Amino acid sequence: MSPVNDLPATPDTDDGALLSVRGIDVGYRTGRKSHVIAAHEVSFDLHPGQSMALVGESGCGKTTLGLGLLRLLPRTGVIPRGQILFRRKDGVRVDVRTLEKEELRRFRWNEAAMVFQGAMNAFNPVLRVQDHFLDTFRAHENGRRRSRKEILEHSAELLEMVRLDPARVLTAFPHELSGGMRQRSLIALALALKPQLLILDEPTTALDLLTQRSIVERLTELREQLSFSMLFITHDLGLAAELADRVGTMYAGRLIETGTTRDIFHRARHPYTSALIDSVLPVVGDLRVPTPLPGGPPGLHTLPEGCPFAPRCAHALTDCATTRPALDVLTPRDRGLSHTAACLRSTDSELHAEGAPR
Repeated sequence: MSPVNDLPATPDTDDGALLSVRGIDVGYRTGRKSHVIAAHEVSFDLHPGQSMALVGESGCGKTTLGLGLLRLLPRTGVIPRGQILFRRKDGVRVDVRTLEKEELRRFRWNEAAMVFQGAMNAFNPVLRVQDHFLDTFRAHENGRRRSRKEILEHSAELLEMVRLDPARVLTAFPHELSGGMRQRSLIALALALKPQLLILDEPTTALDLLTQRSIVERLTELREQLSFSMLFITHDLGLAAELADRVGTMYAGRLIETGTTRDIFHRARHPYTSALIDSVLPVVGDLRVPTPLPGGPPGLHTLPEGCPFAPRCAHALTDCATTRPALDVLTPRDRGLSHTAACLRSTDSELHAEGAPR
């Protein structure tokens, strides 16, 4: 596994970043010589202990990007360009995109793990929960071979951490558990080898409100206890506001705004981010009627020449139809927390009220 040295800098990158994604394209082959790009020119940094949420409508490329970061794409998946730079536990920085098969196997679950959307589909239905733990330790643990007894004892501790009864859960098949129990079991499995990064894809989808609350609270406690970084993919803006230090908005495969949670929810600088927030019914403060976002996102095969959001944007300029804006740094900060936006009107004071919650 070769370390990465002398890499080009990006506005938010410094030597302390755990994960630096630089100009990554992720897509799917549609023929022998063609492919469609679902996540295009994505760049961001994630530092140790930080939590970042990726938000946006369905089909914007969030899940594809998450899978691409660990190279868990299906066979048709491709990563034609870019770098996925990760600082391992030994301090060496590697490009995940270039890892060979055995190196990649040792990287997954030791350094970075993923909690997939739909826990029932993530488990093998014919294996008991304890078998999933045994397989994970044996396949991914580096340099140590634990006995079955040791693995099961540690698995029991992990299940207790997510407030499950090991005596009941370990010997159960996935279908014998409730949705919330399966989701928490999957989180315990992802944390088995103490990864530095946990990627969560819609971790509370299809769960009732009380179960969602329980999982959110436990994730917050576990992050403080185990000091891992989180990248979670969600369409739930309330979840993003509660769990994330930083939020990134994706649209048509592109990252179009990033910032601290306060930046995004109080001082959004891209009309699409503002529209997402305005489309959600507030649960505190003055009640207002949510404003639905008109139209739908463009097909990835037929992206417009200029800003992909321009056809739906109430504030679009004439130049928006022909100019695709870059992700510009609006407020420089350390540790990847700069506020950035890809909009020709990102600094227009008439569109953005400073300090006022939306």
